[in-house]
Amino acid sequence: MHPRLITVPPFDFLGRHVDSLTLHSYGVLLALAFLAGLWVAGRQARRAGLDAGRVTDLAVYVLIAGLVGAKALLVIVEWRYYVDHPREILWVFQSGGVFYGGLLAAFPVAWWYVRRHELDGWKTADVLAPGVAIGQAVGRLGCFAAGCCHGRPTHVAWAVTFRDLYAARTVGTPLDVALHPTQLYESAATALIFAALLWLAPRKRFDGQVVTAYVVLYSVARFTIEFFRGDASRGFVFGGLLSTSQFISIVLVLAAGAVWPYLAKRPAATAA
Repeated sequence: MHPRLITVPPFDFLGRHVDSLTLHSYGVLLALAFLAGLWVAGRQARRAGLDAGRVTDLAVYVLIAGLVGAKALLVIVEWRYYVDHPREILWVFQSGGVFYGGLLAAFPVAWWYVRRHELDGWKTADVLAPGVAIGQAVGRLGCFAAGCCHGRPTHVAWAVTFRDLYAARTVGTPLDVALHPTQLYESAATALIFAALLWLAPRKRFDGQVVTAYVVLYSVARFTIEFFRGDASRGFVFGGLLSTSQFISIVLVLAAGAVWPYLAKRPAATAA
């Protein structure tokens, strides 16, 4: 793990003292994840006969909403901690956040944009889904570099051991303990989902099939990976029976299952 790519020691600039500057690996990989998602969304839009500019603009709005939502849900699930340590809210952007918070925040923003610009909602969602998946695949590498979203202690042959004191101070990474590399599990899972969505997109039978497939596949993957997670900051429900993300996974699978028959009755629109 390398939470810091570059650290510039304190220096004087134009007669003023500047504290040390740090370029974090998480921030760099998150930016690369956004760029990868935008590129894929634009490419898929052109293939689907949609206005690539409109879709790319929508993707930017969705990404911003997703970032804010992920941080907001992190504060919500750890509300007791932040009530006791209110100053820590100022540092919430150093942590990875809860992805489902970003996904749920993105829905109303996407709905508003689609209605405003009279886009085909389900067809546009199909275009965006692969971009979200590849963004997750790259973004989780940032989590691995930072040490957040870590796994439980384990003795498996592929266990990872973190040793960076900076990571322990900033995101609470356990040091000198063999852990499940849950960040890599999710990165690999979402990369496979991305490949599956690219295969499905030109073969779909109805608009909305790609995005509902994404919701189901990611929810199943996330529900499973949560059993190997070891960070306590993700929140739990039902007396600790399920993590917050596992509960949301169940809700999303049920929602996708409910909407699937309705969408299947609507044939996919022909690409321009």
